[in-house]
Amino acid sequence: MAQTFTDLPLDELVDYRPALDAPDDLDAFWSDTLAEARAAAGPTVLAEVSSPVRALHVRDLTFTGFGGDEIKGWVVRPHGDEELPAVVEFIGYGGGRGLPGEKSAWANAGYVHIIMDTRGQGSSWSVGDTPDPHGSAAAFPGVMTRGILDPRDYYYRRLYTDAARLIDEVSRLDGVDASRIAVTGGSQGGGLAIAAAALAGETVAALLPDVPFLADFPRAIVRTPLAPFTEITRFLSIHRDAEDAVLRTLSYVDGAILARRITVPALFSVALMDDIVLPSGVFASFHALQSSDAAIEVYRYNGHEGGGYRHFMKQVAWLDARFGR
Repeated sequence: MAQTFTDLPLDELVDYRPALDAPDDLDAFWSDTLAEARAAAGPTVLAEVSSPVRALHVRDLTFTGFGGDEIKGWVVRPHGDEELPAVVEFIGYGGGRGLPGEKSAWANAGYVHIIMDTRGQGSSWSVGDTPDPHGSAAAFPGVMTRGILDPRDYYYRRLYTDAARLIDEVSRLDGVDASRIAVTGGSQGGGLAIAAAALAGETVAALLPDVPFLADFPRAIVRTPLAPFTEITRFLSIHRDAEDAVLRTLSYVDGAILARRITVPALFSVALMDDIVLPSGVFASFHALQSSDAAIEVYRYNGHEGGGYRHFMKQVAWLDARFGR
């Protein structure tokens, strides 16, 4: 487990607000990107699947994300056609959507649970089914540096677009109350939840990221001791003249910049012994929120596992209260 010397003490974290400059064309960049993706969108398809989870209804989801690329997912819900609130879950770094019925916690709590596959990942700790058909220039192994010299080529431009496009499609699904859609995820999934809430606008009604990744890049890439932030550090150790271009690209996807767009209720979690996502990055995103209803649960003695199932119990109670459950 990490030692807290890698980051700031809690009394400094609660006031940590880094001065991160947003690109002048940030709004136009994302508006144009999403407009292109929506113009290229194809039909969303739901298909029945065989699953050992018989107490819930599990369906295979295919929708179109960045560039009209097909993205996979699951839709898991209680049986019946009642219109229910939905929770969209994004997956941590290296993972995929998993097997049918493998993730069902939010459906067990009475929500429609949508799980998005992660393009080009899904082979480190859980299985995925979605390729990333776009290439990149030279990159360090992993996805953190794919296309990192230009924001239009960057991997996370594609993945953030997938996340925002999924919210479009979830709002149109039969049996989903489009006024009650929440986004969640841990680590990379938490970063994607922040991105979805920032980019999908009023369609997202609540945000629940756990130990969220992909924020406060200028600090994270020089202070985080473990991967995946260190993929960028290693890249810059070889591409010694690329720092300005890299930091410019990262500013378009930095969660602590995008969170300035978020006004919906939010419940974050942070672990003070996390050596994969530094607590300072989580607090940077949290403090950037424009939400009047926002809270952060602090797990003082935990690493990147965060609050685990105990925190999930708090999330369900928190979301039930806001969605009138």
